[in-house]
Amino acid sequence: MFVFEWFMNWLYGEIMKFIQDFFTNMASMGADIFDLAWIQAVIHFFYLFGWALYAVGLVVMMFEVGIGAQSGKSNLKEAGINSIKGFLAVGMFTTVPIELYKFTVTLQGTLGNAMSGLFGSTAFDSIDALAYSSLDLLTAVNPINLFFLIALGYCVIKVFFANIKRGGILLILISVGSLHMFSIPRGYNDGFIGWCKQIIALCITAFLQMTLLTAGLITFGSNMLLGLGIMLSANEVPRIADRFGLDTSAKFNIMSTYYATQAAINTTKAIMKAVKK
Repeated sequence: MFVFEWFMNWLYGEIMKFIQDFFTNMASMGADIFDLAWIQAVIHFFYLFGWALYAVGLVVMMFEVGIGAQSGKSNLKEAGINSIKGFLAVGMFTTVPIELYKFTVTLQGTLGNAMSGLFGSTAFDSIDALAYSSLDLLTAVNPINLFFLIALGYCVIKVFFANIKRGGILLILISVGSLHMFSIPRGYNDGFIGWCKQIIALCITAFLQMTLLTAGLITFGSNMLLGLGIMLSANEVPRIADRFGLDTSAKFNIMSTYYATQAAINTTKAIMKAVKK
């Protein structure tokens, strides 16, 4: 009996490791698209586009400093710091998000394997309850067990599709990030800071969703209801992150675009007046 319990415990732990490896590969799907040649070409295009916008923003900043010098309002030190910030941002906005996302996926896979290994050795003192509950779930077809199975499939499928589209969302964020390179040399950093928060939120969501899903599957063997609760909470990670200022979506802010357009128009008018003088 002791050998049977040990074997069942080991078998369930190996199953959890297999599921965790599957989830890790599922999460890495979003990172694998950046190894494709045409995706790298798109990223390189936005990289060059970001440099072009940075150069234009740098020229506009020089005109603004010159115009401000006529009234004594220019600050050369602040302008130099903003230029350095823009130079660093334009050099890293296409590489840091991708590497950070890949690091997050790797870290989550390591943590998930550690959780599965810990479960396989110490999580249950008795495997009989797990064996009986699993047998009942597979053999006894009743509305409650059917509900548990449907809820389990819902959690896994929803996280699965979220991981598939996360790489595309990251690509969109990188393309949008190139637009901020025009504003950084001029001292307008709010949009770029919000963009950085979106990148961080995307990585945190990928890490927490897969970790909670793994923890829920481990708990599902001993307490199906509690395990489902943990797995369902994985779908709430983006909403909670949004409440704390970490938006994971690639929303288009109309008001921000309006203000940026108005600022560009006013700057152009000021430059034209200075040229006429």
